[in-house]
Amino acid sequence: MNKSRWTSNRVFKRIWQHKLFYLFMLPGIVWFFLFSYVPLYGVQVAFRDYTFIGGFTGSPWAGFKYFEQFFNYYQSGDIIRNTVIISLMKLLIGFPMPIILALLLNEVRKMKFKKTIQTLSYLPYFVSWIVVVTLMQRLLTPYGGPVNDLLGSFGAESIQFLNNPTWFYQMIVGSDIWKNIGWNSIIFMAAIAGIDQQLYEAAKMDGAGRFKQMWHVTLPGIRNVAIILFILAVGNLMSAGYEQLLLLNGPATASMGSVLDVHAINSGIREGRLSYAAAVGLFQSIIGLILVLTVNRIARKVSDVSLF
Repeated sequence: MNKSRWTSNRVFKRIWQHKLFYLFMLPGIVWFFLFSYVPLYGVQVAFRDYTFIGGFTGSPWAGFKYFEQFFNYYQSGDIIRNTVIISLMKLLIGFPMPIILALLLNEVRKMKFKKTIQTLSYLPYFVSWIVVVTLMQRLLTPYGGPVNDLLGSFGAESIQFLNNPTWFYQMIVGSDIWKNIGWNSIIFMAAIAGIDQQLYEAAKMDGAGRFKQMWHVTLPGIRNVAIILFILAVGNLMSAGYEQLLLLNGPATASMGSVLDVHAINSGIREGRLSYAAAVGLFQSIIGLILVLTVNRIARKVSDVSLF
């Protein structure tokens, strides 16, 4: 028996030994294959003058025509800049928030209070952006909204929070954090639960208080998970979130809220320029892939933690 055949038999033997674990993985693998890899066949639309009659393979080849159209578009620079600014703000401000929430919840000793806070923080994730934006409009309107009524009771003037360039970034980042902080903290809570409790006991014996235990035991214990999630988050740097921006952006904030996601949706669905929209989406994906590979390589050299 040659070496390659022996190696393959050994691999299959190990897979069979852990078949239950692979069985649990199977739905996720099937999902990714159907919704992430099969659709890659349609990427060719970005390089064709796509028509419904011609389809994917029957439409005439256009090369890089639609990529050139995008980069020659007079607002393409502003759109890319807005996307990067909003995504960076969400990453730098929003990424640490689930970690902070998980650390705070880990210090809560009353389980009933802890579960209540967890439930309340998870719920917004399951609410659509349409409902969230509608709720924001009702609460923040200067015409009878409770927030401005409260400000008025303290003698402050009413504030136009929405469709206001002064408050645009605060509304975007704040609503994104509120909606996702609870859900994103789950994996950090799981990582904290996996930390060896003997480490906390040893830290107590050394005289470490709650804060020092958090700093020297809990944070190092979730460090690897945080690095992996950060690498994945960097991959979405060119995607600012089309639903949120599509609903919260208005005429007064158009110069700040025009991002690649919304531009692609408007071009593809509203204007029917499917090939152009596909080119914009492919550009986002390529930049995201480059960012993931770059940050992954840096993380591997700096911390020996990486995706691959």
